[in-house]
Amino acid sequence: MWRNAGLLTVWQWGRQRVSRFASSSSGGSIPKRICIVGAGPAGFYAAQYILKHLDNSRIDIVERLPVPFGLVRFGVAPDHPEVKNVINTFTKTAENPRVRFLGNLSLGTDFTLDDLRDRYHAVLLTYGADKDRKLNIPNETLTNVLSAREFVAWYNGLPGFEHLNPDLSGSTLTLLGQGNVAVDVARIVLSGADLLKNTDITDYALEALSRSNIKKVLLVGRRGPLQAAFTIKELREMLKLPNCVTTWRPDDLQDLEEALPSLPRPRKRITELMMKSLSEQTAQQSTASSNSFQPIFFRSPVNFIGRNRVEAIEYAVNKLVDNRAIPTDERETIPTDLVCRSIGYKSVNADSSLNFDDSKGCVSNVAGRVLKRTLTGSDQTIDDIEDKYETGLYSSGWLATGPTGVILTTMNNSFGVADTICKDFNNNVIRVKEDKPGLDTNGKRVVSWEGWKLIDAEECRRGETKGKPREKIVKIDEMLSIADGK
Repeated sequence: MWRNAGLLTVWQWGRQRVSRFASSSSGGSIPKRICIVGAGPAGFYAAQYILKHLDNSRIDIVERLPVPFGLVRFGVAPDHPEVKNVINTFTKTAENPRVRFLGNLSLGTDFTLDDLRDRYHAVLLTYGADKDRKLNIPNETLTNVLSAREFVAWYNGLPGFEHLNPDLSGSTLTLLGQGNVAVDVARIVLSGADLLKNTDITDYALEALSRSNIKKVLLVGRRGPLQAAFTIKELREMLKLPNCVTTWRPDDLQDLEEALPSLPRPRKRITELMMKSLSEQTAQQSTASSNSFQPIFFRSPVNFIGRNRVEAIEYAVNKLVDNRAIPTDERETIPTDLVCRSIGYKSVNADSSLNFDDSKGCVSNVAGRVLKRTLTGSDQTIDDIEDKYETGLYSSGWLATGPTGVILTTMNNSFGVADTICKDFNNNVIRVKEDKPGLDTNGKRVVSWEGWKLIDAEECRRGETKGKPREKIVKIDEMLSIADGK
């Protein structure tokens, strides 16, 4: 028997079940058992909603890592601690007596989807998107062509990325894509170690950034400034970054003023900010020590140039037709030393029995209900739920929608899917005829919520000695050892 507070043995798990669920069983009401696969924002928001709106529900949140919170922990930039405050709400949900956290368990490795469907009345898949889309252009495998997802995982301490070791010895980084993730990477690289040393960025990333020679970051998009995906908050942060000059190409912004009156308010505000920045461009004081941030529009990469490593990118010059980027015959080549493509994340199919759309990189579903394997999202003519959907199987977050929006977007999506789950229980779409046993963890090394709290406390202790909120542990074995009380 393991002697620890963090790893659940079969005996401890069984004892916990008896004590936690005894009141429901003794009352004669069968608990509604739900398994949520994925302990990121989508999973926690769904659990929060179900606890509030579905009486006698019991939720197991299963996570492949020993630690919870998904992209809040591993995706949010270290200099945005306020965004991570949502962890406080997730912690309250996890510590509800009707919830269990089961970390270090992976769908497709430790259990199958059929196992879950046999052992729970409902299963909600929220395991996110942990791969990135590729450009599929020549020389994409050259050294120093990375993805922004990998770069973010590196500086945020996602296990398995601590040895990414991006080469920051050159002077120019090119980010392909203009979403918030790309801007996050630009800001982190150009901030400098002094601005980041009191955040929860990993020590190895901080040390590498302190030696970085990157002075210029290009943010390249295939469409125009009116279609840029970054938010006004992210742009403001870049414009205010110390010792950094933002440089626009005037030709890219020449038609903005006449477009202003017809723009919706959020787009109008960010467009006005771009125009204001452009008008101040000549007055900005650039010195030899200044960093440079350069948004570039209407360019699509068609070729990475270099022998053993990337040296430049060849772009097609685009024109906009009905909001679409159409390449012309004109080309431009721009030198670079490091590339991060940031063109979107995608999910993977964790179980062969799942109806998964490989082309879209997400589960085939309609409003969160997973379609039967013979159907696609276009099959709208079938009225009978039992004929159309996999009863009791749902998906939310990026696994269901693709990588879109911010945490608020995920919250709204997960609340909506959780509401569907509650209604399906209350309307007997999901029939609760007998109790379900829950996941069989026999022989599995499971990290409980108490185990996570031990890891959390140790990270905070290590961070305190360095003036940081925490120093993330990146080795799985070390996490498990700490959860084991060692």
